Amino acid sequence: MQLAQNPNSLDLAARLGVLARSCSVVTQRRVSPSLIEVVLGGDAVALAGVPGNDVMVLVEGARGERLRRRYSVRDVDVDNDTLTLWISTTHDGPAARFLTALAADDVLDVVGPRGKIPLDPVADWHLFVGDVSALGAFYRMAEAIETPGRAIFIVEIDDGADALTTPFDDALGVTAIFVDRHGRAHDDPAGLLSGLAAFTLPPDEGHAYLFGEFHVSRAVRLALQDRGLRTDQISLKAFYRLGRANGANGEPEKES
Repeated sequence: MQLAQNPNSLDLAARLGVLARSCSVVTQRRVSPSLIEVVLGGDAVALAGVPGNDVMVLVEGARGERLRRRYSVRDVDVDNDTLTLWISTTHDGPAARFLTALAADDVLDVVGPRGKIPLDPVADWHLFVGDVSALGAFYRMAEAIETPGRAIFIVEIDDGADALTTPFDDALGVTAIFVDRHGRAHDDPAGLLSGLAAFTLPPDEGHAYLFGEFHVSRAVRLALQDRGLRTDQISLKAFYRLGRANGANGEPEKES
């Protein structure tokens, strides 16, 4: 691990009050039809922050241009000083193509931690709603829930093999609903709304985390508000916006 090689990464990290590092690729492999796993070595704990945080990665576009994209951290291995990213390849963008072509010992400029959506420490239950691009973030956050507690996943997948599972503490109540996209567009909320409608929200105090496509996340937020959740019980993070490239900060445009 060393300081980021790109001066712009160092300047950006200084402005944000975070770290900029050059991390080596340990492994890159496909874990499902829609997800690749990239394991990066170097200053992993500090870069990854808390569950719900992400890192900003400098990637190369088709014409050699530099692009910044943000990816949630799936896991941190303290002993081996590595962090793991699960990256969706469901849409053919320059970042997905670049990251899919990575090999061991390649070096990436990484800035982190980023993000403002930590786990709600007082919630009795946690509802995670999004598409397969959010699965890594959802699992890392759920693994941090104090027991006894409850984690509910409603995740839309493009392929049955994308329904990846992971072991949790036996004292944690876990419900997982995987919704088949059936060819719907990635900005069509119908699948997640149907999965949500089929589930009765638990009593007590809960919190919902909505990660994924811009329009879909907004539609799910409205549905949850209609079912009685307060604004402060809902955290929304748009990872991408169908039909538009993410901006220079690695996030989709916020305008309607």
